Amino acid sequence: MAVTMNDVARAAGVSLKTVSNVLNDYEFIRPATKQRVQDAIAELGYEANLTARSLRSGKTRMLGLVLSDLSAPYYAELASRLMKAAAQRGYRVLVEQSDAVADVELNALQGPFRQLTDGLLFTPLMIDAEAIAARVGKKPLVMLGEHILDPRFDLVTMKNGEAAAALTAHLLAAGRRRVAVVGAHPEESTGSSGLRLNGYRNALEQAGIPFDPALIAPCEWRRDNGAAAVAGLLEKGVEFDAVFGLNDVLALGAMHELLIRGVRVPDEVAVAGFDDIDEARFASPSLTTVSPGMEEIAERSVALLLDRIEGQETDSQGVHVEAGFRLKIRESAP
Repeated sequence: MAVTMNDVARAAGVSLKTVSNVLNDYEFIRPATKQRVQDAIAELGYEANLTARSLRSGKTRMLGLVLSDLSAPYYAELASRLMKAAAQRGYRVLVEQSDAVADVELNALQGPFRQLTDGLLFTPLMIDAEAIAARVGKKPLVMLGEHILDPRFDLVTMKNGEAAAALTAHLLAAGRRRVAVVGAHPEESTGSSGLRLNGYRNALEQAGIPFDPALIAPCEWRRDNGAAAVAGLLEKGVEFDAVFGLNDVLALGAMHELLIRGVRVPDEVAVAGFDDIDEARFASPSLTTVSPGMEEIAERSVALLLDRIEGQETDSQGVHVEAGFRLKIRESAP
C-alpha cells in the first residue's frame, strides 16, 4: 500500500497541514519540526504526488527554459546559472533544446512542456513576436537575448553594441588598425551578430578609421568556423593585426588557426572574443573577452519571471533589463 501524507504526519507527530507546509517549502517552520517531517518521509519512503499537488495549488514550482543549443558553452553556462538562481527561490528548471527549429519553439509555448511549468525563460531564434503573442497564453514568459525586442514581452539581455564598441576601442587603443571580425552576419541589424557588428563599426567611426568590408568574415558561431574564417582571410591575402570573434568559441578557433600557421598572438595579431566562457581564461594565451554579466542575466531573469508568477510585478507592459558588462583583458590582446 502506498505511503500517504497521513502516514508521514503520524510518524512525525505533526499535523497533516505541517507535512503539506514542509513539502511546499513554507518558510515559517521551525527547523526541528521540518527535520522530523523530512526524517519521516525518508524512513517511510513517501513520494509526493506532484500532479495532484499542482492541480490543487495551480503551481508546479517548475520553470521552463528553452535554449537553441546546449552544446554551445555560453548556453550551457547560462543554463547552469539559471538553475542555481531558480533553486535559491525554491523552483526547479525543466530544459528544452530547440535546435533552432520553429516547430519546437512553438510547441514550447503551448504544448505539454508549457503545461508542466509555471513560467518560461525563452530564447527564440526562428519565430517572431506575433507567433509568440498568439500562443503565449496567461503563464508568464521572459525573453532572453536579442532576437525579439518587443514592448509586449519581458526581456533580459546584455549590452551587445556598447560592449562590442568597448572591446574594439581597446584593440584600437593598443595600436591595432586592421581589426577583422569573425562571425558577423552583415545582413543582420538586430540579434547578437548585428548588434555587435554595429558596436564595432561605431568604435571605428569614433576613432576616425574607415570601415573595410574585406575585414568581415561571416560564418556560423562554431569553433571550426572561426578557424576556417581566419584561414580564408589569410589565404585571400587580407591584412589584419587583430581578430574580434563575435563569441569566444569563434575567437578560440581563430586563435588556434593563427598559432598553427606560425602567427604569433598577440605580437603579430591580437585576438579577442565575447562571452567570457570558462575556457577563455584557461586558453594559451588566455583570451581577452567581454564578460556580459551572465550571473546578473540569470539572477534578474529568474527574479522577473518569479515576480510575474507570484504577482509582485504587475506592469502590463514588458519590463526590459540590460545587464552590465566588463572587459576581461588577458594575454591574447593586452
